[in-house]
Amino acid sequence: MKKKYTVKAGKKTIERQYSYIPGRYIFSVAVTLLEVLLIIGTVVALCYFVPYFYLLAFLTQAVCVITIIASNDNPEYKIPWLLFVLILPIAGFMLYFLFYSRKLKKKFVRRLKKLFAVKYPNNNDENFERLKEESLTAYNQAKLLCALSKTELFSNTKQTYFSLGEDMWQSMLKDLNNAKKFIYLEYFIIEEGEFWDSILQILKEKARNGLDIRVVFDDVGCMNTLPGNYAKQLSKFNIKATPFSRLKGQADNEFNNRSHRKILVIDGKIGYTGGVNIADEYVNLINRFGHWKDVGIRLEGQAVYELTKLFLIDFGINEKNAPQNLESTTLFPETKTKADGFLVPFGDGPAPIYKRRVAQSLIVDMLSNAKKHVYIMTPYLIIDNDMCLALENASIKGVDVRIIVPHIPDKKLIFEMTKTFYERLMKAGVKIYEYQLGFVHAKCYLVDDEIAMVGTINMDYRSLVHHFENGVWMYNVNCISQIKEDIEKTIEKSIFIRQKNVKTTLIQKFVRSIVRIFAPLL
Repeated sequence: MKKKYTVKAGKKTIERQYSYIPGRYIFSVAVTLLEVLLIIGTVVALCYFVPYFYLLAFLTQAVCVITIIASNDNPEYKIPWLLFVLILPIAGFMLYFLFYSRKLKKKFVRRLKKLFAVKYPNNNDENFERLKEESLTAYNQAKLLCALSKTELFSNTKQTYFSLGEDMWQSMLKDLNNAKKFIYLEYFIIEEGEFWDSILQILKEKARNGLDIRVVFDDVGCMNTLPGNYAKQLSKFNIKATPFSRLKGQADNEFNNRSHRKILVIDGKIGYTGGVNIADEYVNLINRFGHWKDVGIRLEGQAVYELTKLFLIDFGINEKNAPQNLESTTLFPETKTKADGFLVPFGDGPAPIYKRRVAQSLIVDMLSNAKKHVYIMTPYLIIDNDMCLALENASIKGVDVRIIVPHIPDKKLIFEMTKTFYERLMKAGVKIYEYQLGFVHAKCYLVDDEIAMVGTINMDYRSLVHHFENGVWMYNVNCISQIKEDIEKTIEKSIFIRQKNVKTTLIQKFVRSIVRIFAPLL
């Protein structure tokens, strides 16, 4: 079966096709739906045919309600589940049992102890002492982040900020060509096209020359972009590849807890991250939602060690045989790079790996300690009450809070959710801008021209609660001036949203209210 589709590349229209049958994905989704229906149908039948079984079902429903209310979960996450359980008497609590838990699968947890115990060379204590002398605010923030994410504070790392995906692409190709020992890639989306083909060509050549080449791609993220057996295809070129959390048709949380990370590590000395996936739209080779505005960052120096470790963890938990020699000097080579400032590369994800929401805690702390301004670029704005309060409180106390979101959405329903937060935030003085030229996919946070964070983390429930994510926190580094300049230029190309722009009809208000209730589940 061949699936054809057309894309725009400038003024040209290009026809492409997938020459494979995505049978594994179709099977997994079908089995999941069938499993859910069978479980619910069995309980319904028992209630109908077995005397007094409905009393047990009623008692189970009551226990579910009490359990949800008494849990430590965010209230926004509890509300839709309470509605499910109460409105759908039997199906509701069965769905609760199947999908409520957001914890990582046990098979992943078993493989983590060795991987998380990996150590790399670093002057962590010395770096903290130096940072404490420079800024107590930055010191406390870095301490919080390192404790929550089990990472360390780094210095002596050069940074290059890219204001567009296509600029980062060219830099990536140059560094890939110069690789001497290993190349590790992990991306939420990899799509066959010019961008990926240019990288794959280098990977094949390097693999032939004996380099260790490894690739991780998310199985759900690549459902429509890669063949179902793509890891096996790459193995023919001596490239070790694995899908992250392979879909197997299990009625549990396998559609959550995806890897939304974007990591490229070369020889343990150079690392890339940011919002850019490896697909042509991310570098504006094709035009789907207007101009694609994305950002990324290149690191060279000690901070790359943590990106290497994050990749090895994600590769290891998805392979039966974990990587060996994880503390070798090849993976974490000595570096003599000198640079100003401090950095904390970090990961975020579900329990029990990360016991608290790392990115959520960091962003709230950044907002709470801001004194002059906070600038944010995010494709989505679907946040809980705690984040709303942090944004509002920063603005109310006089901080200039600005948020840039897309004007042309990639998902209309998600964009409607984003708009539901406009009025509340604007009443507190938060300034909202829509990027007029197209779609903002950047995940960038800047505070007082001193602290910044660039990575994969959107301001939505997917990123802040469900997904594996990564980012780089930075204090007093050279690229902060470039980040500010880029944000200011992006604001100039954006529409400033005023109160008159957020007026809605009764129908729109009703639809948005319903959508917002279930936002934490989407």
